[in-house]
Amino acid sequence: MAQAYSDPTREGDPYALPDVEVFFVDALTANYNRQNADHGDDFTVYDAGWYWWTCFPGCIPDGDPSGPYGTEAEALADAQDIG
Repeated sequence: MAQAYSDPTREGDPYALPDVEVFFVDALTANYNRQNADHGDDFTVYDAGWYWWTCFPGCIPDGDPSGPYGTEAEALADAQDIG
């Protein structure tokens, strides 16, 4: 999982933390999640692809995952609203 900034201009700020996490869910994991949906929660992903959610390092996500996207770059662009 890669951490990023929703506002790329904050990367140079020594007091700013990355607030977006971009991650990939493979087809095997997505299929497993669908087969075990009764054990899922708000953060469970059922389709393969790239996702992002707001999340500070070391913290649980602050919302549902957004996606899937075809590439990591597409997911990050959406998180940064530059797509």
